[in-house]
Amino acid sequence: MSESTISVLIADDHTVVRKGLRSLLSGEKYGIEVIGEASNGEEAIQKANELKPDVILMDLVMPGKSGTEAIKEIKKIQPHARILVLTSFADDENITGAIKAGAYSFLLKDTSPDELVQTIHSVFKDKLTLPQEFIHILLAKKDVDEERDSTGDILTPREMDVLKCVAQGLSNKQIAQTLYVSTTTVRSHVSSIISKLSLENRTQVAIYAKDHDLA
Repeated sequence: MSESTISVLIADDHTVVRKGLRSLLSGEKYGIEVIGEASNGEEAIQKANELKPDVILMDLVMPGKSGTEAIKEIKKIQPHARILVLTSFADDENITGAIKAGAYSFLLKDTSPDELVQTIHSVFKDKLTLPQEFIHILLAKKDVDEERDSTGDILTPREMDVLKCVAQGLSNKQIAQTLYVSTTTVRSHVSSIISKLSLENRTQVAIYAKDHDLA
C-alpha cells in the first residue's frame, strides 16, 4: 500500500454487503485499500484497534454491540478515528446517537459508488460532507441548547472564523491556508470550540454553525 492510499475497514453484518464494498473500492483508480472486515460491533472495535485504518465504514444495526456502541468504544481509544456511517436507516435516533458517539459523516447504502468514494476521500482529509437529508434531521432534533445563542460572546473572533470554515466543509489544511495559520493552530481552535460550546466532535460543530446561521 502506497503512502497516498487510504486504508479502510468495513464493518457490516451482511457478508454480501462487505464483499460488494470490498470489490467496489478495490479499483486502483480510487486510491483506496480495504485492509479488514468486521461482521459485528465487537469485531469492529477489535479490528479498528488492531489495524488502525484511515477510515472506518460502519453499519449501525449489527448483532451484539451496535454500530453506535462500537463507534463510542473506538473513539475512547482512538479519539481521532474517522468513522463514516453507511446505513439503511435515516431515522433521527440512529443518526443523532451515532453523531454523539463520534461518527464523522453519514451516507445511505443506496448512495452512488462515486459519492461513496468521494466521501471516503473527504473524511480522510477531515472535510465534513453531510447529505442534506441528514442535516435536516439533525437540525430538527434541536439537540443544541438554546442558551448557546450568544456564540460571539463565547468564542474569540479567530475561533468564529474557524467555526465558519468548518461549517463550509473545509479541511484543517484548507482552513489553515484560508486563515494563514498552521494546521496545528487550526486543530487547537477546533478543540477549543468543541469545549466551549459543549459539543462532542467536529460534525456537531458544523451542525451547530448551520443551526445558528453562521455557515
